[in-house]
Amino acid sequence: MKKLLPVVLLLLLCHVAAWAQQQPQFTHYGFNGLFISPAYAGITNRPEVLSIYRNQWLGYDASFDDGGAPQTLLLSAHTPVRFLKGGVGVNLMQDKIGNTTFMTAALSYSFHLTIGEGKLGIGLQGNINNIKKGNYRYNDPNDYHIPYNSSDTKFDLGAGWWYESETFYAGGGVTNLLNAQYEFADSTNTSTGRMFGENHIYATAGYHLPLTDQLVLTPTVLLKHDTETFSFDAGARITVAEKYWGGLNYRHQEAVSALVGLSLFQDNALRVGYAFDFTTFYREAKAPSSHEVMVSYRLPEPVVRFRPAIRTPRYYFEK
Repeated sequence: MKKLLPVVLLLLLCHVAAWAQQQPQFTHYGFNGLFISPAYAGITNRPEVLSIYRNQWLGYDASFDDGGAPQTLLLSAHTPVRFLKGGVGVNLMQDKIGNTTFMTAALSYSFHLTIGEGKLGIGLQGNINNIKKGNYRYNDPNDYHIPYNSSDTKFDLGAGWWYESETFYAGGGVTNLLNAQYEFADSTNTSTGRMFGENHIYATAGYHLPLTDQLVLTPTVLLKHDTETFSFDAGARITVAEKYWGGLNYRHQEAVSALVGLSLFQDNALRVGYAFDFTTFYREAKAPSSHEVMVSYRLPEPVVRFRPAIRTPRYYFEK
């Protein structure tokens, strides 16, 4: 019954409604915990560097200017730090949608506690966010109140939690706790437009279910909420001999996806993955497919070395 409980929880988490995407989404969310929660930093006990490139709606071409297909590049790294009783991590991301470019640099700290057979992380994140609006065409030649190659940079915070064991993981995070306000000058630099960084809330879970000595089934789920509407991803992958994996994923009112990947080198240090998304909803306004490539490299778990105790010789004297 204990083994079935995490699977039941995953299924119950899937009953949610629609969500309007604002922040980037990744099909490799099962490998990308630091993007979801700062508490993921160092939780696996292995230092890791990961990169994901996503080209959403490949081939989508607007009738003019820079088009509109989102392109996202993410670079993240994290490591356990023993003297901090936890781990630290960093995320660097560029997300381009049409004329607008979002750039983020985030530093995370996670405090670790041993609970049961796993480890619980409580995390905090500081972000430097830059939004550049680029150039826009006038609808009305006399309307100068539009962004004109203007950008703004603000500081914000995020927080989260993460629990990791050999068979089960679950975590969550929230972004933009300060609801930073961004201002953009118009073409005459006489007035500004404003936008707010909205909270985005994430919750995810996965369970590693051994099928045989060589096969492990991992169902996963990711919930997303922008304080107004919801969405979810739900899927599963099968890992063969701890080296090869393949899986399927469903993104609510968006796409169905297939993932493949393999691990190389000693201790499966290098992981390479590819994901293909097939657009299934509102295809008339999008391109048929999206593509995502993931590369990560994990270092061995740090070895804790203790200096041997020095025993003081004792002398006994007899009368």
